[in-house]
Amino acid sequence: MSNGMRVDLSAMDEVIRKLWTLLDDMDKAGQTSRYNTEITMGAFGNNCVFLEAGELFSAHKEAKSDLEGAIKGLHDLIDKFGNSTSKVKDKYTEQEYANKQQMGGGSGAPKGKWD
Repeated sequence: MSNGMRVDLSAMDEVIRKLWTLLDDMDKAGQTSRYNTEITMGAFGNNCVFLEAGELFSAHKEAKSDLEGAIKGLHDLIDKFGNSTSKVKDKYTEQEYANKQQMGGGSGAPKGKWD
């Protein structure tokens, strides 16, 4: 007998859609951090005239690498959560379908004769 708990499958669909949108945004952020934040050594002047140019360039490379790692970690987390949520939603959908089939194919009528 049911304990009265229900799962809102449309709410789960909405969560999954939002996660996929967020994942797409993370992909764009990853592309931006990888390809649009590059600073060449030459940007610090011809032949790196000032002493701190090398340190500044190295600090930039390290920060860029840290940012790319953080974005990848978030991307992986969102992807894992989205896939897990999708699998759970699919299982609930399958169970709901099976329950309807047991109760008469979803028409509301019981299976078999009750004469």
